[in-house]
Amino acid sequence: MKLLVSLLSPYGRKVRIVMAEKRVECELELVDVTPAESPLNAYNPLGKIPTLLLDDGSALYDSRVIVEFLDAVSPIGRLIPKGNRERVAVLRWEALADGVLDAGVLLRQETLRPKKEQSAAWIERQRGKVERGVAEMARDLGEREWCHNERFTLADIALGCCLGWLTFRHPDLDWRPKYANLARHYDKLSHRPAFAETAPG
Repeated sequence: MKLLVSLLSPYGRKVRIVMAEKRVECELELVDVTPAESPLNAYNPLGKIPTLLLDDGSALYDSRVIVEFLDAVSPIGRLIPKGNRERVAVLRWEALADGVLDAGVLLRQETLRPKKEQSAAWIERQRGKVERGVAEMARDLGEREWCHNERFTLADIALGCCLGWLTFRHPDLDWRPKYANLARHYDKLSHRPAFAETAPG
């Protein structure tokens, strides 16, 4: 298998952490999605990373599909529970974390445009999504040791990748003082080898 990815992509980081935690061997190929005619388009018509190329020549995308595939490929440490209610609870965490990232990426893209072309309303809208999403994650985590069911799951990986990217790309949001429980959990996750080895920056 080969993973087409950028080292700064939080979605790609999520996949890389899952691979490390599941001990799945995979070649990495760094790609630039900036050019309209990126070679990535041959494998993913959306031109997005991460994209996983399988040994049979087929391609998987996006990150949520890839991590579910990887969790089933290796029996080591299931990250997505099998029971329907438990599975959905973990995938809800992933959807929330990825949704915060989606808004954060849009916010960053808008603020990188020339000042006179920026939309203050659009910036405020995306920032609101990020702030509400982080607040919801803090409420959902509460004082528990892990995001779901008292054990490490994909929910924790998604949360950690989200908070790591926000810290890297949007330090102005400064979520740590407001959400001490998220800060403690993020710091704990950061000591796991898979997180430490994939940290952005």
